[in-house]
Amino acid sequence: MNIAWRLALRDLRRGGRGLLLLALCLFLGTAALAGIGSLSASLLAALDDQGRQMLGGDLELTVSQRRATVEEAAAFAGAGRVAETVSLRAMASVRGGAPVLLDLRGVDAGWPLVGDARLAAGALAPRPRGDGIALAPVAAARLGVRVGDRIKVGAAELRLVGLIAQEPDRLGAGFALGAPALVNMAGLDATRLLQPGSLYESHYRLVLPRADPARAEATGDRLVRRFAGAGWSARTSAQAAGGLKRGIAQLGQFLLLVGLSALAIAGVGVGSGVAAYLAGKTRIIATLKVLGARSGTIAAIFLLQLGLVAAGAILAGVALGALVPWIVAGMAGSALPVAPRLALYPVPLATAALLGLFAGLLFALPALARARAVPAATLLRDALATRRLPGAAVLGGMAALLAALIGLAVLTATDRLLALQFVAAVTVLVVLLWLVGIALRWLLARLPRPRAPLLRLALANLHRPGAQTDRLVVALGLGFSLFVALAVIDTSLSAELAGAAPAKAQRFFTIDLQPEDAGRFRAAVAAAAPDARIEAVPSLRGSIVALKGQRVAEMKTLPAGAWVLRGDRTLTWSAGMPPRNTVVAGRWWPADYRGPPLVSLEDRAAEALGLRIGDSIVVSVLGVDVPARIAALRHIDWSGLGLNFAIVFSPGYIEEAPHSLLASVYAPPGRDAAVARRVADALPSVTMIRVGDVIGQIGAVLGQVAVAIRAAAAVTIAAGIVVLIGAVAAAERTRRYDAVILKLLGGTARQVLAAQAIEYALLSLVLATVALLVGGGGGWFVVVHVFALPWASNWSVVALTLLAATAMTLGIGVIGSLPALRAKPATTLREL
Repeated sequence: MNIAWRLALRDLRRGGRGLLLLALCLFLGTAALAGIGSLSASLLAALDDQGRQMLGGDLELTVSQRRATVEEAAAFAGAGRVAETVSLRAMASVRGGAPVLLDLRGVDAGWPLVGDARLAAGALAPRPRGDGIALAPVAAARLGVRVGDRIKVGAAELRLVGLIAQEPDRLGAGFALGAPALVNMAGLDATRLLQPGSLYESHYRLVLPRADPARAEATGDRLVRRFAGAGWSARTSAQAAGGLKRGIAQLGQFLLLVGLSALAIAGVGVGSGVAAYLAGKTRIIATLKVLGARSGTIAAIFLLQLGLVAAGAILAGVALGALVPWIVAGMAGSALPVAPRLALYPVPLATAALLGLFAGLLFALPALARARAVPAATLLRDALATRRLPGAAVLGGMAALLAALIGLAVLTATDRLLALQFVAAVTVLVVLLWLVGIALRWLLARLPRPRAPLLRLALANLHRPGAQTDRLVVALGLGFSLFVALAVIDTSLSAELAGAAPAKAQRFFTIDLQPEDAGRFRAAVAAAAPDARIEAVPSLRGSIVALKGQRVAEMKTLPAGAWVLRGDRTLTWSAGMPPRNTVVAGRWWPADYRGPPLVSLEDRAAEALGLRIGDSIVVSVLGVDVPARIAALRHIDWSGLGLNFAIVFSPGYIEEAPHSLLASVYAPPGRDAAVARRVADALPSVTMIRVGDVIGQIGAVLGQVAVAIRAAAAVTIAAGIVVLIGAVAAAERTRRYDAVILKLLGGTARQVLAAQAIEYALLSLVLATVALLVGGGGGWFVVVHVFALPWASNWSVVALTLLAATAMTLGIGVIGSLPALRAKPATTLREL
């Protein structure tokens, strides 16, 4: 080993540039994984650190459509310091202006228990009191009001006392359709928005004597059990950002999987780089064998060299990945939901390093094995000697490395099934692309030779011994296919959000409409839009508390996909089948049914819960348990964006509960402002949510996600470019030979360059075809079968993506061939 170590270092100092491709590929793949993992970990850590502030205390107790009773409030106060907030949606308006949707919160004198609430400079008071209201700057801008102006909210005229600068628990409140607004409890009562059946939530935040998450969870469970059936749910500071944390973790998981694709492409580059490097060491290896060096010594020499370079590249990639949270915070911190906690995170960094190491060894092992096993006499015959398949030991080692790589990627994933499916899909895709490359070389070798010499030479360069066509098809084909798939998915989603969805959707979604006001509401809408169509149904909030006789609270874990069990759900009752619904199991009850409560569930929700026709569930409505038997399962067309409910009761007993109406308004697009103004004047307590604004917010969120995915996918393109550059560099010796022979036969530099351009143009055409088939097919599957949306891809965007890929491949290939044109025949022939 001492001799191998000295020879490895000496040779590395003299000719280590040949391993630059290996270093670049491992650097890119490792940096992508380490950066994505570090950023995701820093955001999750920040959410954990701010959980108590985001929740507004150690424990939060929530109930829908009512406030705490005297007994409940006394029990909460006995557990710790309490602050009450009531959250709802409301409309704000000024005389002659269009109404603006608010996410209104009424707060008591004790709020906030944790953190500081602050109004911007120029406020008339530190916080709103009496008839005062504080608005987010965006709400004030939409209303066109300044501090001191009066605005109408519900039945009250409120004075704007300031603009909100900081709400410590705003992020923990979750997704909001309207702009934030604050009033105190007296101001909330003055609005008269809290009516029987109105949709609102009461939150009671507690600060316990000792800030212990386990104690907070135990206290919450005890209070919920004490008032069992009253509709209370408890949440601790550790669960404050549950939805946001799940979203960040899932996005981070998906980006890591995209990073694994980049690592797979980088692995192809590693294999190419190592093979080219060892091919250039043919004479050195032959000389060492002639001098008595054993195969093991030669393998040790080059394994040490590769190990040193790989270790340096992996460490550099890990170092860059560790800095990603700082880089993102400095460049795009305002676009993040929370400022990342800047620190080093060993787990994602170590995982990235191990994945890079396993990938490097996996793709380098075949070339090392060939250099170790081939006799010196064969090595002296140059790179055109016939290559043998790896032996059983090498194949076994590669299988073990592949299993370790897949196992590590899956075991460190948050969604292991998704990770396993993604890794399996990428593995299959890499193998298929490799087979496509091999088949392409085989086909080109058997085509009739063209009479045009330049075209004949270009085709020969794609299939002759030593050509890297198959590797380039894998490396660039995978990256280009990913970008085409993203273009197909993105344009289809954009088309649905911008065109198809708004065309099918209602103009407004109306909440807090009291049944006795339905006539006035219809009259107000008709006055503004005579041709408008209104769809109204009763609604109230409830939560499933028992399934087939088992209480949900007693379940240790909820079934996968049991979203219907998480919190309260809006439910309704109906004598007839709701529109956009189809019964897939059971039968709908008769229109005049008045027997024991029956219920119909959405089919996928029932499947996730393991429920069938005839099973029983218990739904808690305003603290009252309502048992019901499942009579029908329905398939719902959610794409219609109409009033759809996962839970629908039969008429009868459920109708006695206090409720309001939900209404959809289908009106001409140009009448939005008039409809909103008429309804606000006639019924100030009714909240009108413009569907176009909701679709716009969803589009903005999807746009941010798409940017993050494209940024991660760009690494795959970068890795593919590095592989292409490496392939061009590896073929430099052959290119110089071709250029010299053509010049000796009378060829001009323009003709030589044209031959190279034809070669890479053909390769670009193959890559574009592969990307269109693979990426387009994958994008179609996601859009049609995963998102269940119509196929509406913008082919001009896809064409531009393919054109950019083609231009890049052609440009790099031609530019990389320019040095061969400057080769002098005499010097080149002596060297060859």
